[in-house]
Amino acid sequence: MTHHKLHLPQKICACCGLAFSWRKKWQKNWAEVKYCSERCRRKK
Repeated sequence: MTHHKLHLPQKICACCGLAFSWRKKWQKNWAEVKYCSERCRRKK
């Protein structure tokens, strides 16, 4: 069985510094995504 989610693009969160992977809900605006979660986005 092949796993297709092994090679997704990653970014570093601007708030907490942790790496996070691409998600389907960010498909249209991946270039604009800066934060790993809603919590980090609110904290800025």
